[in-house]
Amino acid sequence: MSILIKNGRVIYGESLEIMDADVYVEGNKIVKVGKGLKESADVVIDAKGKVISPGFINTHTHLAMTLFRGLADDLPLMEWLQNHIWPLERKLTPKDIYWGSLLGALEMIKSGTTTFVDMYFHMDEVANAVNEAGLRAYLTYGVVDLSSEEKAESEIKEALRTLKFIQKLNSDRIEFIFGPHAPYTCSPGFLRRIRELADEHGKMVTIHVSETKTEVEQIKEQYGKSPVELLDEIGFLRDDVIIAHGVWLSEKDISILKKRGVTVAHNPASNMKLASGVMPLRELLEAGVNVSLATDGDASNNNLDMLEEMKLAALLHKVHTLDPTIANAYTVFKMATQNGAKALKLNTGVIKEGALADLVIIDFNKPHLRPIHNIISHLVYSANGSDVETTIVNGKILMLDREVLSFDEEKVLDKAQKVAEDLLSR
Repeated sequence: MSILIKNGRVIYGESLEIMDADVYVEGNKIVKVGKGLKESADVVIDAKGKVISPGFINTHTHLAMTLFRGLADDLPLMEWLQNHIWPLERKLTPKDIYWGSLLGALEMIKSGTTTFVDMYFHMDEVANAVNEAGLRAYLTYGVVDLSSEEKAESEIKEALRTLKFIQKLNSDRIEFIFGPHAPYTCSPGFLRRIRELADEHGKMVTIHVSETKTEVEQIKEQYGKSPVELLDEIGFLRDDVIIAHGVWLSEKDISILKKRGVTVAHNPASNMKLASGVMPLRELLEAGVNVSLATDGDASNNNLDMLEEMKLAALLHKVHTLDPTIANAYTVFKMATQNGAKALKLNTGVIKEGALADLVIIDFNKPHLRPIHNIISHLVYSANGSDVETTIVNGKILMLDREVLSFDEEKVLDKAQKVAEDLLSR
C-alpha cells in the first residue's frame, strides 16, 4: 500500500525542522519527503492547514487498566494498589483484559500514540487486541516472585508462554520484552534469572524503579543500597533496559544509569496524581541519560493522551525548579518521540526518508492552535489528543478524519462499559 500526504507542514528529521512538504509512504516506510511530490498512491490525503508529526511513543503503561479509570482516585500509591487495584485485578478474566486493551488501543489511536510499552498480565489477550487495532507494541508479562521459589518458577513459565504466543503471531509490530515488576517485589536472584533469560532470547527489559520514597527506603533497609545500585550490582542494567518512573534517584544512581545506557520513562501525570514525587529531570538530562515519556495506566493518570503528557512534563519541571527554561518544548517533544524510539532501538520517532511510517496528522485549523508562530510549542502547550485527525502505523491508516478504520469503535466503547460494570459487581 502507498500513501501520499500532500500540502502539510512536516516536522522533519531529528532537528525538528518545519517544512512545507508532502510525505510519500510505500509499504511500511517513508520513501520521500519534499515539495510537490508527483508519485501516484493508493491513498492521497490533503493535509492543508495541518501538521504531519512523528507518532508518539508511550514507553510505560498498563493498557487494560482503562477499566479502572476513575476508580479509587486521590489515594497514596500503596493504599491505592493494595486496597483497591490489586483486589480488582484478581477478578479480571482474560476477556476483560482483551476489551480493556482494545479500549486503550482506541484511546491511543485517537490521540496519536503509535507505539507503546505495556506491562500487565493475560498478555496474550493484550497482544490479540493490539494485533487487531494495528498499533506497534512491546508487551511484557509483569513477573514477581515475592522471594518464593515456587512463585518464581510459575511466573517464568507464564512469561515464556507469553513470549512464544507473541512470536507465533509473526507480527513485525508486536514484540515481547521481559518485565520484572520492581526490586521490592522481585528478589535479586530472580532478577538475575530474568536478566539471563532476556540475554538468551535477545529481548529488552522494563521494570519499575524508585517510584516512591518509601520504596527506596525499603530497599536500602533490606540491602543497604538504592534500587539502582542493587540492580547494577547484580548486572541487571544495560542499554536494553527501560526503568519506569525513576523519581527518587541520587546523583550516584544517575551516574550509573548514564554509564549503563539505561532509559528512564518519565510518567509526570501519574507521579503527580499519586504524590510520588518529582523526577530529577534536569540532573538526568545534564548527565546525558536518555529520558522518554509515558502516561502510566489510565487508573493513575487518568488518560493515555501523550500531547497532554508533554504539557504536564514541561510545566511540572518549570514550577518545581523555578526555572522556565527547564523542559523546553523541543526537549519534551523529543522525549515523546525520538527518545522513545532510541530506548526501543526502533527506526521511528522522526519523519525522514527510510524511517518506519508511524505518523500522525494534527489539525491546526482550530482556534486554540492559531495563530501559528511555533508548531512544536503549540503541540506541547496548546494541543490535545482530540486534535489528531489521522493516525498511521507501519504504513497502514488506523484512523482517517477521526474515523477509526481497524475495528468498530462503538462496539468497543459499549463492551468495555459492560465489562467494567460487571467487574464491580463480582
